[in-house]
Amino acid sequence: MSTNSTVSFAGNILWIIFGGFFSALGYVFGGLALCATIIGIPFGIQCFKLAALVLMPFGSRVETDPSSLGCLSIILNILWLVTGGWFTALVHFFFGILFCITIIGIPFGLQHFKLMSLSVAPFGKRIVPLNS
Repeated sequence: MSTNSTVSFAGNILWIIFGGFFSALGYVFGGLALCATIIGIPFGIQCFKLAALVLMPFGSRVETDPSSLGCLSIILNILWLVTGGWFTALVHFFFGILFCITIIGIPFGLQHFKLMSLSVAPFGKRIVPLNS
């Protein structure tokens, strides 16, 4: 196990212990509620994507998916942002600022900023490991 993956593993364990598990659970329940309706299925899938990143944010990054849906992604991102994406982004921004106040919390604050960027516009994005 390399040093970078050891640090990512330790960061993810600390993240899960101090609230990451419950945050991911919230996104999973939101995704399940959205998938209960036919119209909400695309939005529920994005909640599951956010849940995966919230569960283990260290050692991964968010990038634009080259096979994204083009203008449909833009329309869905606007709908996402208007119906609640702005709120989740604001929460991640707040916690990012809060964690960055202390030196020890900076790595966790940076993860919240990464989550904020995905929660603003999740359509057309994918999560990839850092080493790829």
